[in-house]
Amino acid sequence: MDLPEAFTNKMSALMEPDESHAFFETYHHSRALGLRVNPLKISLNRLAKCTPFQLEPIPFCPDGFYYKKESDAPGKHPFHQAGLYYIQEPSAMFVAQALNPQPGERVLDLCAAPGGKSTQLAGMMDNTGLLISNEPYPKRARILSENIERMGIVNTVVTNEMPERLVHYFPGYFDKILIDAPCSGEGMFRKDPEAMQYWSPQHVKDCANLQAQILEQAYAMLRSDGILVYSTCTFSPEEDEQMIDAFLEKHPDLELLPIEKIAGVANGRPEWTDTKRDELTRAARLWPHKLRGEGHFAAKLRKRGDAPTRTQSTVSSVKENMLKDYRVFENSSLTKKLTGSFHFIGNQLFLLPDGCPSLDKLKIVRAGLHLGEQKKNRFEPNHALALALSAESFQNQIPLTVSSNEWDHYLRGETLPLNDNRKGWTVVTIDGFPLGWGKAAAGTLKNFYPKGLRRRGLK
Repeated sequence: MDLPEAFTNKMSALMEPDESHAFFETYHHSRALGLRVNPLKISLNRLAKCTPFQLEPIPFCPDGFYYKKESDAPGKHPFHQAGLYYIQEPSAMFVAQALNPQPGERVLDLCAAPGGKSTQLAGMMDNTGLLISNEPYPKRARILSENIERMGIVNTVVTNEMPERLVHYFPGYFDKILIDAPCSGEGMFRKDPEAMQYWSPQHVKDCANLQAQILEQAYAMLRSDGILVYSTCTFSPEEDEQMIDAFLEKHPDLELLPIEKIAGVANGRPEWTDTKRDELTRAARLWPHKLRGEGHFAAKLRKRGDAPTRTQSTVSSVKENMLKDYRVFENSSLTKKLTGSFHFIGNQLFLLPDGCPSLDKLKIVRAGLHLGEQKKNRFEPNHALALALSAESFQNQIPLTVSSNEWDHYLRGETLPLNDNRKGWTVVTIDGFPLGWGKAAAGTLKNFYPKGLRRRGLK
């Protein structure tokens, strides 16, 4: 791999010769491949038994597995479309574990696309509490929303805002905040060689300036005694230890907390800062020459000082008479009645996370569980509803199996033949896990798998 000369000179100067040799040697090896189990849908043991991939546990992520070959192509398997796992670079899985969100908490993922860390956070929260997953760039926000949907997540509001807008809205609001900061991407060189084309010493400086702004904005949104995890996928001290060192210097009320390090996860490097403060060893570095992963940095901080807050109004549920058509659909298609705070955005109906704050002034991409669309005198369910519930939640099912090829026809958007005269909304399942909707009539199942997802990632 033809690494940028300025990068190799920089890392050689930072490291001892033996270590730099081991580090650069990793660029002659294949990158690590990983997927993370979705605990909202399936257990680790069951997934390991029912997939054809050769899986090996990732020691620093309880829900993670290495898979052996790119030719395994887990993105083409129907279990991926059913949201049973998320394909993710292994060292990136470490960061959400460090934040360790709990069920019922208020959590912010400030730079969330494409969604790997948000979906992991939601799983750790057991789909409860409130997770705000924010992405400033509209196209990336849509990809984030799609991944939230696929994983069956219901406690998350996806926003498309610049961080400074959120500060005005959520001062001192969150129990926990994750910043997976935009960075120079040095840990992406094996995974995405194009990242090398954008790298330069000036790019590192530009990223550091942006990261410092994002940290300040996150600080303002963190409640007193709240916890913030800052991470990057770069090796650059300017974006890692030096960034945290300056942040601690500016905010003496912050405490740098230790992160548990196992299986090759290394300490931060205080010697790469001007202050050389010892507590920077509490940060974590994931190096490709010390573990099977591309590289990450993480630092965990607690805010000890006061945090100014503002009163947040919560969203009230719409009146039951506005849900008449939805309830007709529910009674004919589901086996249980959904409860909570129902909210219309235009003619789209959502079931909001518990205690959801008012969303009127924010750019919302997804507000909790997207139930469907209110049409003239009828309700049409959304794909998200099929993926968020268990198969037992639906009155009508078409059970498909991995061993047949019918699932491929369904995911391509084709009509399926039926051997009975059922009518109405029906969920298609794959080995007992929902894949999406169809509508039965006259011995056929009209395909309602979203057109934008058809054939994507499939053979």
